[in-house]
Amino acid sequence: MRLNGSIAARLALGNGALLAVLILITSGVFYFGTVGVLDRSTDGKIVSISNRLVDTFGHRPVAALAHEIQQELTDGIDSDTEIFLVTSPSGQPVVGNLSRWPGVGVPFGRLFDHQVIRDGRPSSARLYVRHLPQGGLLYIGRDLSEQRSIRDLVLHALEAAGALSLVLVVAGAWLLHYQIEQGIGGIRRTAQEIETGNLQRRISISGDDEFARLGVDINRMLDRIEQLMNGVRDVSNAIAHDLRTPLSRVRAGLDEALQRQVDLSAPARAAIEGIDDLIVVFNKLLQIAEAESGMRMRSFAQVDLSVVGRDMVELYDAAAEEAGVRLTAVGTTPVWTDGDHDLLATAVASLIDNAIKYAGRGASVQVSARPTANGVSITVQDDGPGVPQQELPRLTERFYRMDRSRNQPGNGLGLAIVSATATLHGGRLELSDAEPGLRVSMLLPPAAATSAVRAPGERAVPREPAKAHVDSGAVPA
Repeated sequence: MRLNGSIAARLALGNGALLAVLILITSGVFYFGTVGVLDRSTDGKIVSISNRLVDTFGHRPVAALAHEIQQELTDGIDSDTEIFLVTSPSGQPVVGNLSRWPGVGVPFGRLFDHQVIRDGRPSSARLYVRHLPQGGLLYIGRDLSEQRSIRDLVLHALEAAGALSLVLVVAGAWLLHYQIEQGIGGIRRTAQEIETGNLQRRISISGDDEFARLGVDINRMLDRIEQLMNGVRDVSNAIAHDLRTPLSRVRAGLDEALQRQVDLSAPARAAIEGIDDLIVVFNKLLQIAEAESGMRMRSFAQVDLSVVGRDMVELYDAAAEEAGVRLTAVGTTPVWTDGDHDLLATAVASLIDNAIKYAGRGASVQVSARPTANGVSITVQDDGPGVPQQELPRLTERFYRMDRSRNQPGNGLGLAIVSATATLHGGRLELSDAEPGLRVSMLLPPAAATSAVRAPGERAVPREPAKAHVDSGAVPA
């Protein structure tokens, strides 16, 4: 595994080191929990037997103590490991199974290890020596051969387990490194292919782990990037197609006036009007770009959609009356969302303007705001001629205009702006057949906190009403 710059290798080695430390700690706990307990148990028995013999036989004749020890050596209990010895005040053995024992410098009243001759065989012993009240010494102990065998067995078992665990740690570290490399490698390969221009490439998703969820998020981001790139491409094509005609018309008018050497005031006014129309188109394209970039999200606040709808109905009431359209607002219950008030007002104004323009004289246009199952919505619905079902998916395309709307003023950007505004607010634009007419709804998330409401009677009037009139010219809406 390469360490330099490899997060996967560092993570794998780090986890491996942690597992190795955990294994060492576990082995230590197991060792001291077995061998250590056995050692403490042996020490406790030695001291307990010594205390019992001294307390019981310390002030009695030595013969009684010797008789008791002889019984201890012949009762068959621990006879293969127990050590007993009683010496006289002169140091001569009285009773016991030791033929060689420590003499000078013995640490009285304290456990210690020493080499002795027990039953004629060398033995490593754990001893405890005490003075007898009647004189002489009492040696109590245990042969450590069996304990050392158990200790060696435990150590060998731990060594084998440690070696196996080390193999498993290395294998686990390699597997972790491999899985991380596979997950990151797939993302890197996808990024490299996209870098070469293959925008359709996506990360393959398998399972439901962190890499799978990251892949889903990246794929969603790539879908959005591809959509925006396609939008840029479509806009470029549309600009080249739709703006060439007005520019050519302006140029032809000025060229004809120059060739005929007539008064240039009328051609100049026509050229200015044509240029103003182009400026309007570019301003609308900038509106769409600004909405899609999310720059206006910093000005988000709570907005009552029912107030926005009523304000826009009031603003367009005169225009609707002049066009012979009955424009009404439905509902007075507050419907709150978080957003940019001016952008939402402009979007609703665009929908109302489209409905008035294309619904036709005698039609009705209704504006309503209401809660939905997943959020809130504001809807503009008319009972005009409507839109064919197959045309609905294309209504939000930039510069797209239906054939029957070509004779109406406009440039086909209104619904694209509304759709971008809905997307900026975390929602979407939904168009459906109202049978008859067209229903256009902005579906938005509810306000994060609905407790902060507008003061009674306060209205959401746009700061610049003139800008609320967005003439999309795209479709009947």
